[in-house]
Amino acid sequence: MGAEHDATRTGVILMDMAFMAKFDVRGRDAGRVLERISAGHVNGEPGRITYTQWLNSAGTLEADLTVTKLAEDRFWVVASDTAHRHAETWMRRHIGDAHAFVTDVTSGYAQINIQGPRSRELLASVTSADLSNEAFPFRAAAEIDIGFARVLCIRITYLGELGYELYIPAEHAVHVYDRLVRAGSAVGLRHAGLKALGSLRMEKGYRDYGHDIDNTDTVLEAGLGFAVALDKPGGFIGREAVLAQKERGPLRRRLVQVLITDPEPLMFHAEVLRRDGKPAGYIRSASYGFTLGGAVGLAMIDAGEPIDQAYLDAGEWTVQIGTAVYPAVASLRPMYDPGNKRIRT
Repeated sequence: MGAEHDATRTGVILMDMAFMAKFDVRGRDAGRVLERISAGHVNGEPGRITYTQWLNSAGTLEADLTVTKLAEDRFWVVASDTAHRHAETWMRRHIGDAHAFVTDVTSGYAQINIQGPRSRELLASVTSADLSNEAFPFRAAAEIDIGFARVLCIRITYLGELGYELYIPAEHAVHVYDRLVRAGSAVGLRHAGLKALGSLRMEKGYRDYGHDIDNTDTVLEAGLGFAVALDKPGGFIGREAVLAQKERGPLRRRLVQVLITDPEPLMFHAEVLRRDGKPAGYIRSASYGFTLGGAVGLAMIDAGEPIDQAYLDAGEWTVQIGTAVYPAVASLRPMYDPGNKRIRT
């Protein structure tokens, strides 16, 4: 797990993510429907992926996923495996009489993620497409060639590094995989699994719906306000609730990243988090942060006062693991690459 983590941070890895839920959404009203149920602006220019949330009327989270606009009448929606049927049902419930059609294509496409600072170098060696930062920037999406296959390539990451998601017709999956592995020998390609994913995403504070965020949390409490387009024309489901919460003033309930400063202990789930000796919340999910040098997790904390970084810095944070108590630090921003420089270059 540590070696796979290090390979992602310093080289390039291949990760099989075929289990992700994938939907092909088409029709002249597909953009309008998805724009209405998405808190983010997803119906912009074709060839762009958008990380977004779907909210209910109370402003709490129903889904956390990506929507890629491929054409004016075609979109690619990807959710986690655990949210598969819920995401599909939520879309279908909100179509009404609109001209939009949802097709579950999960079993029809493999998903291979190529991630790490050498991922561009690897992919450039197997395709004729221009993958330079200028031609294929962060959040770009396009069909590219790899061997005999046409592959939907999206530049996005859930690990915190330069990276790409490849969506491959199932009949070409082994062919593309073999090409990647063969070319990967020149750049030190390593396979990585979901334990490494858990470690890498936790260092970046990336959320996992149903794990560390759910439908009891508002999008603002989850720290995802940056993904919400409050000013987009027509609004979205839950907009009024989000605005109302903003108008009530600074949040007193927020999801924060927690790092144990002792490199030895491990965190898993449900460890008690304390501020100045008093319970403040619990660890919702955690892993070991090999780059940060300690166990790292996400915790929802409740306070009787506004929660900002000054509030976090002013307190003495500890985490109880079993019967032992360890010092910790808490942050609202990702502790690893908070400026997202690594994913955008």
